Amino acid sequence: MAFDPEHRLVVSVVPGKRDEEKVQQLVQDFKRRTEGRLMNLMTSDEYPAYKTAIFEAYAVEKPQRRTGRPGRPKKPKKVLPKDLKYATVHKERENGRVKKVSTRFVFGTKAAVLLALAVSLVSTVVNTVFVERHNGSDRNRNRRKVRKTYCFSKDWVVHEAMTYFTMYSYNFCWPVRTLRVKVAEKQYQQRTPAMAAGLTDHIWTIQEWAAYPAIKPKKDSVM
Repeated sequence: MAFDPEHRLVVSVVPGKRDEEKVQQLVQDFKRRTEGRLMNLMTSDEYPAYKTAIFEAYAVEKPQRRTGRPGRPKKPKKVLPKDLKYATVHKERENGRVKKVSTRFVFGTKAAVLLALAVSLVSTVVNTVFVERHNGSDRNRNRRKVRKTYCFSKDWVVHEAMTYFTMYSYNFCWPVRTLRVKVAEKQYQQRTPAMAAGLTDHIWTIQEWAAYPAIKPKKDSVM
């Protein structure tokens, strides 16, 4: 899952076991949904597939300078945009317990990552707590994911569909307490992640969300 912690928004979901293929799909889908824009900061745990997937998704080919010597010119080299910043959480364990947590700077300079954290509205350190907290919320909304339950999925297709349903309906239909804004004395406006991100102006009902067309028809198309 790709998660926006400032707006509590689930940006992209790829159901299945976390492996290199799924990570590649997730990063590519995230890039597509965000139209290739560079984020203020990208973070994750130290699973190495993320580094490879981010590089392959965002790197662009840069022509190499000609040497003036005879022979074939060098092939273009893939390089990352200088404004792309990616850091990971490094956990040191002892006897099965986490003893120390530190940050590792993967793409971008240390100064650039620290500056991104300085302007963050939710955290001053690199961590994975927002994703972990949302995983808990998702298990509460989708009983099929509770660790010990009689509600487990018996069919993968249904499990995948329920994952998409609970994850994405959360964006539009689930008011998050920490996203509320004060509108008057002792009066607050409840907001969903989609409202906080500026994607909508109201809390959607499940019926409204489920009936909304996934792909809007073009204006000149014939229905």
